[in-house]
Amino acid sequence: MEEWTVKINRCAVKKEKPHTDQLEFGRVFTDHMFVMDYSEPLGWHDARIIPYQPLSIDPSAMIFHYGQSVFEGLKAYQTPEGEIQLFRPEKNLQRLNKSNDRLCIPAVDEAFILEALKQLIYLDKEWIPTAEGTSLYIRPFIISTEPYIGVAPSHQYKFVIILSPVGAYYKEGINPVKIAVENQYVRAVKGGTGEAKTGGNYASSLKAQEICAQKGFAQVLWLDGVEKKYIEEVGSMNVFFKINGKVYTPALNGSILEGVTRNSVIQLLQHWDIPVIEERISMEDLYQAYVDGNLEEAFGTGTAAVISPIGQLSWEGKDLIINDSQTGKLAKSLYTTLTNIQYGKEADPFNWVEKVSKAYAVKQ
Repeated sequence: MEEWTVKINRCAVKKEKPHTDQLEFGRVFTDHMFVMDYSEPLGWHDARIIPYQPLSIDPSAMIFHYGQSVFEGLKAYQTPEGEIQLFRPEKNLQRLNKSNDRLCIPAVDEAFILEALKQLIYLDKEWIPTAEGTSLYIRPFIISTEPYIGVAPSHQYKFVIILSPVGAYYKEGINPVKIAVENQYVRAVKGGTGEAKTGGNYASSLKAQEICAQKGFAQVLWLDGVEKKYIEEVGSMNVFFKINGKVYTPALNGSILEGVTRNSVIQLLQHWDIPVIEERISMEDLYQAYVDGNLEEAFGTGTAAVISPIGQLSWEGKDLIINDSQTGKLAKSLYTTLTNIQYGKEADPFNWVEKVSKAYAVKQ
């Protein structure tokens, strides 16, 4: 881009905002959106905030045919004092560029995007819900837009950020869920796109999720795509197990997404002097730990739910009932501490919080 500035086009009429008790995840969107385009030789250019609206894209745009796209997910929170803050947004933007590299999409300037994001959030700050557990979900994404159906990296892209007010992920607190260990389908393999946040990973997971939902399970536990032996992720979250006083999580191996919440949980556990071990975890070893009475807790971690306790794992006809299907003390402590930091209710010893100050007030 020649000039790192954002043009502003305010909406003429603001939308009616939903009541807090009517909020669903990802159904309602704010008044404005950020858009930026890429073409050669201009590079990324024409950064602008405009009224939320449909995109006009050629039917031959490469995104529709070859799925060259990436996305991110993070949240903005309002503190009891009325301040707006983000939780580790620089990590999301670093991961966005890592995904860009894997999908052959040109990198974006992370510092500029963070400034543009803050400006967008401040413009639509009235959309940030204030009820307990609510927040403003942020979805940045990049799609390939070149009108061409040859198989090659696109030469044109569109970068968009949309915002959505969302309710509490759990209506009645964090409750353990039932998980089915997936033995037929796989999420990703080393060398594939598993460590990138790209739409195809999620599309390929839908079949297994559909089948397990029909059987009464909330999510699937993914095993590795080669031996179907080692644990990787749970649904679209990273996964942790507390075994005999130590916390284990699958090591990043090229097919596991490096979650921001995962990284935060590891840092928090280390801060609490709780041993954290990142290594390959086989389902057989986990089952043996359960049989020996050493599997104390299990939980997933991610932006949407923060911490999702696992009360039951079903594997090869065996049901592993974890902690009597109750939320464990560690999972509860992690959830409380992380959300308190996110909402500004507790000290942030890690400098994770990024403020959206009044300096981002947008002038017409």
